[in-house]
Amino acid sequence: MVGLPARKADRARERMTLVEPLRLDRSESKEKLRTERYDMVIVGGGITGAYAAMDAALRGYKVALLEKGDFAEGTSSKSSKMIHGGLRYIEQGNLPLVRHSLLERQRLRRNARHLVQRLPFLFPVLSVDGVFDRRLAAGFESLLWTYDLAGGWREGILHQKLSKNEVLAHCPTFKAENLDGGFMYYDARADDARLTLTIARTAAFHGATILNGAKVTDVRREGGKVAGVVVETDGASIDVRGRAVVIAVGSWLRDWDGTKPGTDVPNIRPAKGVHVAVPWVKIQNDCTVTIPVPGRNRRATITRWGDTAYLGTTDEDYQGDLDDVHCTRDELDFLLDGAQVALNTEIKPEEALGSIAGTRPLVAPPGGKTIEVKRNHEIRTDADGLITVVGGKLTTARHMAEQTVDAAQKVLGERRRVRTKDAYLLGSAGYDPEAVVASGGMRAHFGERYGTEAAFLGQLIADDPSLSAPLVAGLPYLEAEVVYAARHEMARNVDDVLARRTRSRIQARDASAEAAPRVAALLQRELGFSDIERDAQVSGYRAAVAKEKAILMGDKA
Repeated sequence: MVGLPARKADRARERMTLVEPLRLDRSESKEKLRTERYDMVIVGGGITGAYAAMDAALRGYKVALLEKGDFAEGTSSKSSKMIHGGLRYIEQGNLPLVRHSLLERQRLRRNARHLVQRLPFLFPVLSVDGVFDRRLAAGFESLLWTYDLAGGWREGILHQKLSKNEVLAHCPTFKAENLDGGFMYYDARADDARLTLTIARTAAFHGATILNGAKVTDVRREGGKVAGVVVETDGASIDVRGRAVVIAVGSWLRDWDGTKPGTDVPNIRPAKGVHVAVPWVKIQNDCTVTIPVPGRNRRATITRWGDTAYLGTTDEDYQGDLDDVHCTRDELDFLLDGAQVALNTEIKPEEALGSIAGTRPLVAPPGGKTIEVKRNHEIRTDADGLITVVGGKLTTARHMAEQTVDAAQKVLGERRRVRTKDAYLLGSAGYDPEAVVASGGMRAHFGERYGTEAAFLGQLIADDPSLSAPLVAGLPYLEAEVVYAARHEMARNVDDVLARRTRSRIQARDASAEAAPRVAALLQRELGFSDIERDAQVSGYRAAVAKEKAILMGDKA
């Protein structure tokens, strides 16, 4: 594990230990945007933009982070949720990306230890129709040794070769008749939405001004150089002054890039990926299971999250509305067919508990298969000082942010040392994941979502025991988490809470719609909006869920 010298680590923990929770106030943020002049203004509240804001704030810059919707609402809440090096990148010959990804994985395992957990991956060896058959098993083991030597060893455990019975012990639903054995190696996973949110909140802790529901409509220029942005938020327009502007909008760069007319921009190629949630009892896996997808040069994965299992993903070019991406019935059938070829299970389409669909911002020209495109990133600085970052992957976001802030420093004519390599995220300093998880129950649930900040949730419940009531039927979330989201996590509406502050929308889509009125009532009590707004949020959420379900089921009505 990446570590700090003892005294330095102790000082870092002291700085990150909060006596009371960080309170984020939208009105205060908007007032700062109106009156202050920033060194850097970052457009885009996904994982890259959030980490760039944290990096800049830790270097001592005055920074603003602006997101048109909600933090992580786009790609950064709809990923495969894996923090990994990527075996596929070795197959592509991109060993440098694998090495660096594995180093960044371990930094996240340390700096975000409550959010990033070890995840074993199981590859079955099948006699026919497998990810690979027995003839290729020796070659695949060589690939795993390369992965271990490239940095997989940092997890403290190397890959293992498994017998047929050992594979079945990890996933008893595998079809035994074609199963020869398997391999297991180790990576990590994270709730991508909470990781992104926590990074943004950590940026705020270190002095950044952050605001969601803040759409940047234009980049301001004075004397031929960038001078800030124009923001539309809550029905008002704000001119935000900034010495440097960073565009970190991911796939949305296809539709808006903020550049001067006639400026070349990176080749952006959105690729659609979908995941569906199914009842875990249908799979019964205790690790991430990799399965073949018939007729496709692609593997699918099934990962357990509580009583649900996430099955995904697809990887196809996408040219539609980036704000309205859905999993279709064809994509659902494709994933379920793959699962049922490899497993002794029957999963009916109507048993899907929820779905997510998003786009990856690939940096590549048209042509060829998206799966073959390398997941590298690109950073460019225009003559007027506008910085653009696009591409990359969830695991390497910290490094992308470091390079982006380095580029912004050149625009400013300054040079300050990066500090994010060893910087804890809120809730991580002093957190002992093994002890908390071993305790089980609600303590473990809060611990893996809030880390040391779980104590503040406990205090909310102590002050108002009614907040210990379950929020969504069948899920572990409590009403206290809605209150906390409103007070301390900038949640503005029902969807912010049910889709990202919790993952209720994918884990239990229909039950989340039933919970919407209670969520809206709790938010109204905290945020003070009208009864009309409360009812509009409920109806809007339920309509969005109904649309999502209709598309998933192939309803043409």
